[in-house]
Amino acid sequence: MRFESGLKLTMRATLILATCSTAYADDVVKIGHVAPLTGGMAHLGKDNENGATLAIEEINAKGLLIAGRKIKLLLDTQDDAGDPRTATQVAQKLVDDNVVAVVGHMNSGTTIPASRIYSDAGILQISPSATNPAYTLQGFKTTYRLVTTDAQQAPAIATYAASKLQVRSVAIVDDSTAYGQGLATEFEKQARALGIKIISRDATNDRAVDFRAILTKIKGGNPDAIMYGGMDATGGPFAKQARQLGVKAKFLGGDGVCSPKLSELAGQAADDVICSEPGQALQKMPQGAAFAEKYEKRYGHSLQVYAPAAYDAVYIIVDAMKRANSTDPKKIVAVMPVTDYHGVTGEALFDSKGDLRHGVISLYHYVSGKKKLLDSVSM
Repeated sequence: MRFESGLKLTMRATLILATCSTAYADDVVKIGHVAPLTGGMAHLGKDNENGATLAIEEINAKGLLIAGRKIKLLLDTQDDAGDPRTATQVAQKLVDDNVVAVVGHMNSGTTIPASRIYSDAGILQISPSATNPAYTLQGFKTTYRLVTTDAQQAPAIATYAASKLQVRSVAIVDDSTAYGQGLATEFEKQARALGIKIISRDATNDRAVDFRAILTKIKGGNPDAIMYGGMDATGGPFAKQARQLGVKAKFLGGDGVCSPKLSELAGQAADDVICSEPGQALQKMPQGAAFAEKYEKRYGHSLQVYAPAAYDAVYIIVDAMKRANSTDPKKIVAVMPVTDYHGVTGEALFDSKGDLRHGVISLYHYVSGKKKLLDSVSM
Protein backbone atom coordinates (compact mmCIF):
# COMPACT_ATOMS: atom_id res chain seq x y z
CA MET A 1 0.00 0.00 0.00
CA ARG A 2 2.88 2.32 0.87
CA PHE A 3 4.44 1.61 -2.55
CA GLU A 4 1.15 2.37 -4.34
CA SER A 5 0.75 5.65 -2.49
CA GLY A 6 4.28 6.67 -3.42
CA LEU A 7 3.65 5.76 -7.04
CA LYS A 8 0.42 7.77 -7.09
CA LEU A 9 2.18 10.78 -5.58
CA THR A 10 4.97 10.54 -8.14
CA MET A 11 2.51 10.31 -11.02
CA ARG A 12 0.50 13.24 -9.65
CA ALA A 13 3.64 15.38 -9.31
CA THR A 14 4.69 14.52 -12.87
CA LEU A 15 1.24 15.48 -14.16
CA ILE A 16 1.34 18.80 -12.29
CA LEU A 17 4.81 19.60 -13.65
CA ALA A 18 3.72 18.75 -17.20
CA THR A 19 0.63 20.92 -16.84
CA CYS A 20 2.65 23.84 -15.51
CA SER A 21 5.21 23.41 -18.26
CA THR A 22 2.45 23.50 -20.91
CA ALA A 23 0.85 26.53 -19.30
CA TYR A 24 4.03 28.58 -19.45
CA ALA A 25 5.36 27.37 -22.79
CA ASP A 26 5.12 29.79 -25.72
CA ASP A 27 2.84 28.80 -28.60
CA VAL A 28 4.90 28.59 -31.79
CA VAL A 29 3.34 30.41 -34.74
CA LYS A 30 4.92 30.01 -38.16
CA ILE A 31 5.25 32.77 -40.75
CA GLY A 32 6.40 31.61 -44.15
CA HIS A 33 9.05 33.28 -46.28
CA VAL A 34 9.93 32.41 -49.88
CA ALA A 35 12.63 33.77 -52.19
CA PRO A 36 15.42 32.44 -54.41
CA LEU A 37 18.13 31.41 -51.93
CA THR A 38 20.21 29.61 -54.54
CA GLY A 39 21.25 30.63 -58.05
CA GLY A 40 22.03 34.01 -59.57
CA MET A 41 19.40 35.89 -57.54
CA ALA A 42 20.33 34.38 -54.18
CA HIS A 43 21.88 37.62 -52.90
CA LEU A 44 18.54 39.38 -53.37
CA GLY A 45 16.53 36.51 -51.91
CA LYS A 46 18.81 36.27 -48.88
CA ASP A 47 18.43 40.03 -48.40
CA ASN A 48 14.64 39.61 -48.17
CA GLU A 49 15.06 36.69 -45.78
CA ASN A 50 17.42 38.74 -43.61
CA GLY A 51 14.86 41.55 -43.35
CA ALA A 52 12.12 39.13 -42.30
CA THR A 53 14.42 37.36 -39.83
CA LEU A 54 15.41 40.65 -38.21
CA ALA A 55 11.74 41.46 -37.58
CA ILE A 56 11.04 37.99 -36.16
CA GLU A 57 13.99 38.26 -33.78
CA GLU A 58 12.93 41.69 -32.55
CA ILE A 59 9.31 40.69 -31.96
CA ASN A 60 10.31 37.52 -30.09
CA ALA A 61 12.75 39.50 -27.93
CA LYS A 62 10.03 41.99 -26.97
CA GLY A 63 7.43 39.29 -26.37
CA LEU A 64 4.12 38.83 -28.16
CA LEU A 65 0.74 38.14 -26.56
CA ILE A 66 -2.27 37.25 -28.73
CA ALA A 67 -5.63 36.32 -27.16
CA GLY A 68 -3.93 35.74 -23.83
CA ARG A 69 -1.36 33.37 -25.33
CA LYS A 70 2.38 33.93 -25.33
CA ILE A 71 3.45 33.61 -28.96
CA LYS A 72 6.86 32.73 -30.30
CA LEU A 73 7.24 33.42 -34.02
CA LEU A 74 9.16 31.04 -36.26
CA LEU A 75 10.20 31.96 -39.80
CA ASP A 76 9.54 28.98 -42.07
CA THR A 77 11.82 29.96 -44.96
CA GLN A 78 11.82 28.22 -48.32
CA ASP A 79 13.89 28.44 -51.50
CA ASP A 80 11.94 28.67 -54.78
CA ALA A 81 15.16 29.26 -56.82
CA GLY A 82 13.24 31.86 -58.86
CA ASP A 83 11.43 29.00 -60.62
CA PRO A 84 7.61 29.12 -61.03
CA ARG A 85 7.15 25.35 -60.70
CA THR A 86 9.29 25.16 -57.57
CA ALA A 87 7.39 28.15 -56.22
CA THR A 88 4.08 26.29 -56.28
CA GLN A 89 5.68 23.28 -54.60
CA VAL A 90 7.10 25.27 -51.70
CA ALA A 91 3.86 27.24 -51.42
CA GLN A 92 2.00 23.99 -50.86
CA LYS A 93 4.65 22.95 -48.33
CA LEU A 94 4.04 26.14 -46.37
CA VAL A 95 0.31 25.48 -46.41
CA ASP A 96 0.99 21.97 -45.11
CA ASP A 97 3.32 23.45 -42.47
CA ASN A 98 0.34 25.49 -41.17
CA VAL A 99 1.91 28.91 -41.56
CA VAL A 100 -0.43 31.76 -40.65
CA ALA A 101 0.87 34.09 -43.40
CA VAL A 102 3.62 34.35 -45.99
CA VAL A 103 6.21 37.01 -46.80
CA GLY A 104 6.99 36.45 -50.49
CA HIS A 105 7.63 35.52 -53.05
CA MET A 106 10.39 37.76 -54.37
CA ASN A 107 9.87 37.53 -58.14
CA SER A 108 6.63 38.23 -59.98
CA GLY A 109 7.05 35.00 -61.94
CA THR A 110 7.00 32.97 -58.71
CA THR A 111 4.64 35.15 -56.69
CA ILE A 112 1.78 34.94 -59.20
CA PRO A 113 1.50 31.13 -59.55
CA ALA A 114 2.00 30.64 -55.80
CA SER A 115 -0.74 33.15 -54.97
CA ARG A 116 -3.54 30.80 -56.02
CA ILE A 117 -2.35 28.16 -53.56
CA TYR A 118 -2.34 30.65 -50.69
CA SER A 119 -5.71 32.00 -51.77
CA ASP A 120 -7.26 28.53 -51.84
CA ALA A 121 -5.90 27.93 -48.32
CA GLY A 122 -7.06 31.35 -47.05
CA ILE A 123 -3.53 32.41 -46.10
CA LEU A 124 -2.33 36.01 -46.29
CA GLN A 125 0.51 36.65 -48.76
CA ILE A 126 2.51 39.89 -48.69
CA SER A 127 5.15 40.24 -51.37
CA PRO A 128 7.89 42.74 -50.54
CA SER A 129 9.06 42.96 -54.15
CA ALA A 130 6.76 41.51 -56.85
CA THR A 131 5.85 44.35 -59.22
CA ASN A 132 3.85 42.75 -62.05
CA PRO A 133 0.31 44.25 -61.96
CA ALA A 134 -1.25 40.83 -62.64
CA TYR A 135 -0.45 39.65 -59.11
CA THR A 136 -3.18 41.73 -57.48
CA LEU A 137 -5.59 41.69 -60.40
CA GLN A 138 -6.70 38.09 -59.83
CA GLY A 139 -9.48 38.93 -57.39
CA PHE A 140 -7.88 37.13 -54.44
CA LYS A 141 -8.52 38.50 -50.94
CA THR A 142 -5.18 37.18 -49.72
CA THR A 143 -2.76 39.07 -52.01
CA TYR A 144 -0.91 42.20 -50.88
CA ARG A 145 2.35 43.89 -51.81
CA LEU A 146 4.59 46.59 -50.38
CA VAL A 147 5.89 48.02 -53.65
CA THR A 148 4.34 50.00 -56.47
CA THR A 149 3.68 48.12 -59.71
CA ASP A 150 5.33 48.02 -63.12
CA ALA A 151 2.34 49.96 -64.43
CA GLN A 152 3.76 52.84 -62.37
CA GLN A 153 7.47 52.02 -62.39
CA ALA A 154 7.97 51.55 -66.14
CA PRO A 155 6.23 54.81 -67.18
CA ALA A 156 8.40 56.67 -64.67
CA ILE A 157 11.54 55.29 -66.34
CA ALA A 158 10.24 56.16 -69.82
CA THR A 159 9.20 59.66 -68.78
CA TYR A 160 12.57 60.33 -67.18
CA ALA A 161 14.36 59.04 -70.28
CA ALA A 162 12.35 61.31 -72.57
CA SER A 163 12.38 64.46 -70.45
CA LYS A 164 15.75 64.36 -68.70
CA LEU A 165 17.94 62.22 -70.97
CA GLN A 166 16.41 63.41 -74.25
CA VAL A 167 16.05 59.81 -75.44
CA ARG A 168 14.36 59.69 -78.85
CA SER A 169 14.97 56.05 -79.77
CA VAL A 170 15.23 52.88 -77.71
CA ALA A 171 15.82 49.15 -78.07
CA ILE A 172 13.90 46.97 -75.61
CA VAL A 173 15.04 43.58 -74.28
CA ASP A 174 13.42 41.38 -71.64
CA ASP A 175 14.41 38.15 -69.92
CA SER A 176 11.18 36.24 -70.77
CA THR A 177 10.00 36.16 -67.14
CA ALA A 178 6.68 37.57 -65.91
CA TYR A 179 8.62 40.40 -64.28
CA GLY A 180 10.89 41.22 -67.20
CA GLN A 181 8.19 41.00 -69.87
CA GLY A 182 5.72 43.02 -67.80
CA LEU A 183 8.21 45.79 -67.09
CA ALA A 184 9.34 45.97 -70.72
CA THR A 185 5.76 46.03 -72.04
CA GLU A 186 4.69 48.82 -69.68
CA PHE A 187 7.81 50.79 -70.63
CA GLU A 188 7.07 50.33 -74.32
CA LYS A 189 3.51 51.64 -73.93
CA GLN A 190 4.68 54.83 -72.26
CA ALA A 191 7.66 55.28 -74.59
CA ARG A 192 5.39 55.14 -77.64
CA ALA A 193 2.97 57.58 -76.01
CA LEU A 194 5.87 59.99 -75.49
CA GLY A 195 6.97 59.72 -79.10
CA ILE A 196 10.09 57.62 -78.46
CA LYS A 197 10.90 55.42 -81.45
CA ILE A 198 11.11 51.69 -80.65
CA ILE A 199 14.07 50.41 -82.68
CA SER A 200 13.61 46.75 -81.69
CA ARG A 201 12.07 44.40 -79.11
CA ASP A 202 14.04 41.25 -78.26
CA ALA A 203 13.93 38.52 -75.64
CA THR A 204 16.64 36.53 -73.90
CA ASN A 205 16.17 34.39 -70.77
CA ASP A 206 16.96 34.67 -67.08
CA ARG A 207 19.79 32.11 -67.28
CA ALA A 208 21.59 33.62 -70.28
CA VAL A 209 25.27 34.59 -70.14
CA ASP A 210 26.04 35.61 -73.72
CA PHE A 211 24.16 38.58 -75.20
CA ARG A 212 26.44 39.44 -78.10
CA ALA A 213 24.03 38.40 -80.87
CA ILE A 214 21.25 40.66 -79.55
CA LEU A 215 23.69 43.48 -78.82
CA THR A 216 25.23 43.34 -82.29
CA LYS A 217 21.77 43.72 -83.78
CA ILE A 218 20.99 46.61 -81.42
CA LYS A 219 24.28 48.33 -82.23
CA GLY A 220 23.27 48.42 -85.89
CA GLY A 221 20.11 50.33 -84.99
CA ASN A 222 22.11 52.92 -83.00
CA PRO A 223 19.42 53.69 -80.35
CA ASP A 224 19.85 56.41 -77.74
CA ALA A 225 19.07 53.89 -74.99
CA ILE A 226 18.51 50.21 -74.28
CA MET A 227 15.76 49.28 -71.85
CA TYR A 228 16.34 45.91 -70.14
CA GLY A 229 13.56 44.10 -68.29
CA GLY A 230 15.25 41.59 -66.00
CA MET A 231 17.38 41.04 -62.91
CA ASP A 232 20.92 42.13 -62.07
CA ALA A 233 22.27 38.59 -62.58
CA THR A 234 21.71 38.99 -66.33
CA GLY A 235 21.41 42.77 -66.58
CA GLY A 236 24.93 43.29 -65.26
CA PRO A 237 26.64 41.07 -67.84
CA PHE A 238 24.33 42.51 -70.53
CA ALA A 239 25.50 46.04 -69.78
CA LYS A 240 29.12 44.93 -69.55
CA GLN A 241 29.02 43.17 -72.93
CA ALA A 242 27.28 46.19 -74.47
CA ARG A 243 30.20 48.42 -73.48
CA GLN A 244 32.72 45.83 -74.69
CA LEU A 245 31.02 45.85 -78.11
CA GLY A 246 31.18 49.63 -78.26
CA VAL A 247 27.43 50.23 -77.84
CA LYS A 248 27.09 53.89 -76.81
CA ALA A 249 23.45 53.77 -75.67
CA LYS A 250 22.34 54.54 -72.15
CA PHE A 251 21.16 51.46 -70.23
CA LEU A 252 17.73 51.67 -68.56
CA GLY A 253 16.40 49.12 -66.10
CA GLY A 254 13.92 48.52 -63.32
CA ASP A 255 14.33 47.42 -59.72
CA GLY A 256 15.60 43.98 -60.77
CA VAL A 257 18.91 45.44 -61.91
CA CYS A 258 18.98 48.29 -59.40
CA SER A 259 21.14 46.69 -56.72
CA PRO A 260 24.54 47.40 -55.14
CA LYS A 261 25.78 44.16 -56.73
CA LEU A 262 25.21 45.56 -60.23
CA SER A 263 28.55 47.37 -60.20
CA GLU A 264 30.28 44.06 -59.49
CA LEU A 265 28.41 42.32 -62.31
CA ALA A 266 28.64 45.12 -64.88
CA GLY A 267 32.06 46.51 -64.04
CA GLN A 268 32.65 50.02 -65.37
CA ALA A 269 29.50 49.69 -67.50
CA ALA A 270 27.46 50.25 -64.32
CA ASP A 271 28.13 53.95 -64.89
CA ASP A 272 25.99 53.71 -68.04
CA VAL A 273 22.99 52.44 -66.05
CA ILE A 274 19.93 54.37 -64.90
CA CYS A 275 17.42 52.29 -62.99
CA SER A 276 14.32 52.58 -60.85
CA GLU A 277 12.98 51.16 -57.62
CA PRO A 278 9.31 51.19 -56.60
CA GLY A 279 9.52 52.87 -53.21
CA GLN A 280 11.36 55.53 -51.28
CA ALA A 281 15.14 55.57 -51.35
CA LEU A 282 16.53 54.13 -48.11
CA GLN A 283 17.86 57.52 -47.04
CA LYS A 284 14.36 59.02 -47.50
CA MET A 285 12.46 56.27 -45.67
CA PRO A 286 11.13 57.48 -42.30
CA GLN A 287 13.19 54.90 -40.41
CA GLY A 288 15.67 54.07 -43.18
CA ALA A 289 18.90 55.14 -41.49
CA ALA A 290 18.08 53.34 -38.25
CA PHE A 291 17.12 50.19 -40.14
CA ALA A 292 20.31 50.24 -42.22
CA GLU A 293 22.35 50.49 -39.01
CA LYS A 294 20.46 47.58 -37.40
CA TYR A 295 20.83 45.47 -40.53
CA GLU A 296 24.57 46.04 -40.81
CA LYS A 297 25.11 45.35 -37.12
CA ARG A 298 23.17 42.06 -37.39
CA TYR A 299 24.59 40.77 -40.68
CA GLY A 300 27.93 42.53 -41.09
CA HIS A 301 27.16 44.03 -44.50
CA SER A 302 24.86 46.51 -46.21
CA LEU A 303 21.39 45.54 -47.41
CA GLN A 304 20.59 45.03 -51.09
CA VAL A 305 17.10 46.33 -52.01
CA TYR A 306 13.95 44.95 -50.39
CA ALA A 307 15.01 43.91 -46.88
CA PRO A 308 13.10 46.91 -45.39
CA ALA A 309 9.89 45.81 -47.12
CA ALA A 310 10.30 42.20 -45.96
CA TYR A 311 10.90 43.50 -42.43
CA ASP A 312 7.75 45.65 -42.59
CA ALA A 313 5.76 42.73 -44.00
CA VAL A 314 6.39 40.68 -40.85
CA TYR A 315 5.35 43.58 -38.63
CA ILE A 316 2.18 44.12 -40.70
CA ILE A 317 1.29 40.44 -40.25
CA VAL A 318 1.78 40.76 -36.49
CA ASP A 319 -0.21 44.00 -36.47
CA ALA A 320 -3.06 42.11 -38.17
CA MET A 321 -2.82 39.32 -35.57
CA LYS A 322 -3.13 41.89 -32.78
CA ARG A 323 -6.12 43.61 -34.40
CA ALA A 324 -7.81 40.26 -35.05
CA ASN A 325 -6.76 39.06 -31.56
CA SER A 326 -6.13 35.75 -33.25
CA THR A 327 -3.56 33.67 -35.13
CA ASP A 328 -6.27 32.12 -37.29
CA PRO A 329 -5.20 32.78 -40.91
CA LYS A 330 -8.75 33.61 -42.03
CA LYS A 331 -9.21 36.16 -39.25
CA ILE A 332 -5.85 37.71 -40.14
CA VAL A 333 -6.96 38.07 -43.78
CA ALA A 334 -10.30 39.57 -42.66
CA VAL A 335 -8.68 42.58 -40.94
CA MET A 336 -6.06 43.32 -43.62
CA PRO A 337 -8.18 45.74 -45.74
CA VAL A 338 -8.19 48.32 -42.92
CA THR A 339 -4.44 48.12 -42.29
CA ASP A 340 -2.76 51.44 -41.55
CA TYR A 341 0.78 50.62 -40.52
CA HIS A 342 3.72 53.03 -40.24
CA GLY A 343 6.98 51.18 -40.74
CA VAL A 344 10.49 51.54 -42.11
CA THR A 345 9.24 52.02 -45.67
CA GLY A 346 6.52 54.51 -44.70
CA GLU A 347 2.76 54.24 -44.31
CA ALA A 348 1.14 51.05 -45.58
CA LEU A 349 -2.42 51.71 -46.71
CA PHE A 350 -3.91 49.27 -49.21
CA ASP A 351 -6.55 49.62 -51.89
CA SER A 352 -9.21 47.01 -52.59
CA LYS A 353 -6.78 44.91 -54.67
CA GLY A 354 -4.02 44.82 -52.06
CA ASP A 355 -1.82 47.46 -53.70
CA LEU A 356 -0.37 50.46 -51.88
CA ARG A 357 -2.55 53.55 -52.16
CA HIS A 358 0.41 55.91 -52.18
CA GLY A 359 3.46 54.94 -54.19
CA VAL A 360 6.83 56.48 -54.91
CA ILE A 361 9.31 55.61 -57.68
CA SER A 362 12.98 56.32 -57.01
CA LEU A 363 15.47 56.71 -59.88
CA TYR A 364 19.17 55.96 -59.52
CA HIS A 365 22.43 56.05 -61.41
CA TYR A 366 25.90 54.70 -60.65
CA VAL A 367 28.93 56.90 -60.09
CA SER A 368 32.27 55.09 -59.94
CA GLY A 369 30.31 51.92 -59.19
CA LYS A 370 28.28 53.44 -56.34
CA LYS A 371 24.50 53.62 -56.53
CA LYS A 372 23.27 57.21 -56.17
CA LEU A 373 19.75 58.67 -56.00
CA LEU A 374 18.78 60.77 -59.02
CA ASP A 375 15.14 61.64 -58.46
CA SER A 376 11.90 60.58 -56.76
CA VAL A 377 8.46 60.57 -58.37
CA SER A 378 5.21 60.37 -56.36
CA MET A 379 2.51 58.24 -57.98
